[in-house]
Amino acid sequence: MEEQVFELMQAARRQEELSVVLGMNQKTQQFGLVLKEDDVKELVKTHQESLKLHRRFEWGAGILEKLIFVFCDSQYLDQQNYLKSLERLQDIFYKFKNASLDRMSDDEILTFMREQFEGICAGSLDYLEDTCLTIYTDAIRNGYDGFIDSMGSGDYEKFDEEKRWDSELYMEVVKELFW
Repeated sequence: MEEQVFELMQAARRQEELSVVLGMNQKTQQFGLVLKEDDVKELVKTHQESLKLHRRFEWGAGILEKLIFVFCDSQYLDQQNYLKSLERLQDIFYKFKNASLDRMSDDEILTFMREQFEGICAGSLDYLEDTCLTIYTDAIRNGYDGFIDSMGSGDYEKFDEEKRWDSELYMEVVKELFW
């Protein structure tokens, strides 16, 4: 009996999530992003799979609505990659939540993810997940709590040791090649 009640609750939750995500089309269509009902069903299904994979449980509204709201105006999302990007972003979100030992709020994580995705990642979900997430959550697990004051914004550079574009070096090489 308990199992049936739980299944009914889960089915009602999935239906509510489907309605909420479909309703987000009103906001996202201005950015050229629209999810069809079948897309939303797939997204809700992968959301449940992501929760299981990362051993998470959500009460009430899930992360999808916030995730869509935060990323819908990204310069790196278009209609062709929208669904797959959302599926991947939700998975990265839960991985981040676990890796940060739940020390960061959903909003702090989303702020961090969006800032890095638009900036240093230049739209690369692989770089966001494999580099930014790893570096930042290592710092958090080692005691960094500056994200509380910054809300997850503007402090990744403190921990990033990757060598970036060096315009002076570039100009030296160009001069050597052409002069």
